[in-house]
Amino acid sequence: MSDAAIHPIRFILSDVDGTLLHPDHRLSQRTVDAVSALREAGVFFSLASGRPPKAMLHLIETFGIDVPVAGFNGGTLINPDGSILVAHHLPAEAALVALAMFSAEPDVEPWVFADGDWLRRGPPGPMEPREAHGLGYGPVVVESFEPYLDRIDKIVAASNNAQLLVELEARLQPKVQGLAQVSRSQPIYLDVTAMLANKGEALKTLAAHLGVPLEQTAAIGDGGNDPAMFQVAGLSIAMGQAEETVKRQANVVTGSNIDDGAAEAIERFILAAR
Repeated sequence: MSDAAIHPIRFILSDVDGTLLHPDHRLSQRTVDAVSALREAGVFFSLASGRPPKAMLHLIETFGIDVPVAGFNGGTLINPDGSILVAHHLPAEAALVALAMFSAEPDVEPWVFADGDWLRRGPPGPMEPREAHGLGYGPVVVESFEPYLDRIDKIVAASNNAQLLVELEARLQPKVQGLAQVSRSQPIYLDVTAMLANKGEALKTLAAHLGVPLEQTAAIGDGGNDPAMFQVAGLSIAMGQAEETVKRQANVVTGSNIDDGAAEAIERFILAAR
């Protein structure tokens, strides 16, 4: 008897950018239809993203999601109506270390997410239009991040220099060990969040909330923040364009986001098995 027959998947937690969405942030009809088929089959479906919760509301509506979703890499869990279920803030000590490191790099744009807003200091950088397009709104310009230190949801180092972010990740990790999570949600974004703000913890919390055993869960993703949920899901699925280090931590690999790999995985590994 197959594992699918013994432990049929009852809950799928999916990344958003690089997984459900094409590189231009477009959502294909095939993906919408695949998620709709999940709901018809009685399978719970939710989202786990580095995005702020308010940048996920349109996706909740599009997919008809009626269970909580995870924003800020799992730092904030919200109900479908936008109300907060769980929130984990970044310790001020870790925030200060990260901001000092990122601000010292001319090729890095440091962004802070707090109070439901995207915050930046100084003039706009070249990375800002891409983020604004993806989120659907722009940043609030502030003179200082200091007033927000006690309630930061996420800090992002954005840069077109992907290798620099790899180096910054390696340098920052030991400095905030035990205080914060550091991971590249995309090659051009380095995210810093609270220790419990990771997609693995989000999957555990959401599965418990829904009454689904972890062996009956699946996770789909492509970024460096997705293996955290791969490690706890019953079935882990990496996107075809993901880095090799991410693929190696998944049970299976599907097509790329350009080729609707998430829909392919849902059709092949979840729906067909049922």
